Amino acid sequence: MPNLTKRIVDAAKPQEKLSFLWDDALKGFGLQITPAGVKSYVVSYRTEEGRTRRMVIGRHGELAPEQARKLAAARLGQVRTGKDPAAERRALRTGDTVADLLQRFLTAHVDVQNAESTRKEVRRLVEKIIIPRIGKAKVTGIKRQDIAKFHSGLAGTPRQANVALSVLSKAFNLAEVWGLRPELSNPTRLVKRFPEVHRERFLNMEELARLGAVLDEAEERGLPWKIKAEGDALKRLTKDPDAQRAAVSAPAIAAVRLLLLTGARLSEVLELKWGHVDAEAGTVAFPARKGGGRRAHPVGAGALAVLAGLPRRGPWVLPRDADPKRHVSKEVVENAWQRIRAHAGLDDVRLHDLRHTVGTFAGQAGSNAFMISHLLRHSNLTMTNRYVSPDADPIRVLSDAVGARIEAGLKGEKAPAEVIDLAAAKRQRPPKRGPEQG
Repeated sequence: MPNLTKRIVDAAKPQEKLSFLWDDALKGFGLQITPAGVKSYVVSYRTEEGRTRRMVIGRHGELAPEQARKLAAARLGQVRTGKDPAAERRALRTGDTVADLLQRFLTAHVDVQNAESTRKEVRRLVEKIIIPRIGKAKVTGIKRQDIAKFHSGLAGTPRQANVALSVLSKAFNLAEVWGLRPELSNPTRLVKRFPEVHRERFLNMEELARLGAVLDEAEERGLPWKIKAEGDALKRLTKDPDAQRAAVSAPAIAAVRLLLLTGARLSEVLELKWGHVDAEAGTVAFPARKGGGRRAHPVGAGALAVLAGLPRRGPWVLPRDADPKRHVSKEVVENAWQRIRAHAGLDDVRLHDLRHTVGTFAGQAGSNAFMISHLLRHSNLTMTNRYVSPDADPIRVLSDAVGARIEAGLKGEKAPAEVIDLAAAKRQRPPKRGPEQG
């Protein structure tokens, strides 16, 4: 059979069964003719496993013979490098979608590896942001330009766009592990993140003094109403200033104090049980890392004093007023904080900024990043943790120093920054008493 030309293809007649005309110059390139007269260009080849494949390139009329020949040569070139173009096309048409990948990612990775708060946020991003936009795309077919377009479409919320990109990056890394994409083919690679303005807010000594005064006032007398009434409604209000006050949840106030004196996360304080507190050892069993198992953690004298002053009404350190079998809710603490910070003139301060305050004071006290990471139980110095066993005593010294400074601030007292000689503190520890010493 001569080379396939337009004249030969046009003259080809259909047969009772599917028939083929094969090109002499390019082995494996041919013309397929159906009994109905439909003419299509095809390539035929054998895979490395010895399987015969036949793949349609396109219809005659839509493609000229020379165009089809170039496409066929490209496909056959892929075969020579060990690829299977027909299988790849079939996988593209019938394979998993991005939505399928993300659902597997949530179940097999996020629900197993991440803390509850992270699980909720990632699931929200996946279900509300990512899947509606690119969920129907095939895992094997999505390209970097598709990811870049998705990311740029979220320019109005740059932080959310960057987090969504990080979620996709991890999901596509796992897609390679699970054999859904070739290795080193992550389409999020080289997609540039949006610049973010990182919020760094911590309390200074004057702000701590205002906060301390409001916490004392809230404990002793409650906080003044925020009056919005007008006209007749305003006239009917009581004229007694002391009567124009409302109580603030005692567990919520204690939660704020513990956040300041431990540097813990809100969820860690709310979920604290009395069984996690060892007053004699001066430790509290906080999670070793975010979402991780609990481990005894040294805390300062101020935090232990707050804990010692709390009534025991069930297993929780901070129980609900009406139901001590449950811990106080996040919403109660956050609502109380809204009132507290408003009266203290700290409208831009979040509860999590109290943790930032502890970290900042620790740095100002002369501690290095390694010690601060243990004070706050960060998980980013994991390599260091493999080789260093931190001593509880220097961490307690650091915690005491930070707590003392914060307590001074809450009382409106001046406490100059102090550089802690942790090595000296360790040397000054009393020696352990052996059995013979009584």
